[in-house]
Amino acid sequence: MEDYKRNTVFFDTVTENKKDVGDVLAEVYMALSEKGYKPINQIVGYIMSGDPTYITSYKGARSLVVKVERDEILEELLKSYIKNKFRK
Repeated sequence: MEDYKRNTVFFDTVTENKKDVGDVLAEVYMALSEKGYKPINQIVGYIMSGDPTYITSYKGARSLVVKVERDEILEELLKSYIKNKFRK
């Protein structure tokens, strides 16, 4: 049998260092604040609609937030809320 038919070839892809969802939210929040937007309203609009134009492109915030799944953002927000709400 020829070599290429006997051996399995594995491709190793370079994975981008993915930022923590909390860090992404913090950066997006700051960029929105600096541009004079109401960050909470804009982030909620993005989460609800999936429309990235709710997030400013200032400081790369829009390109940063679209790299994170919206359900991951919701999960991070809920974890943070519960952690802070029931902190003793």
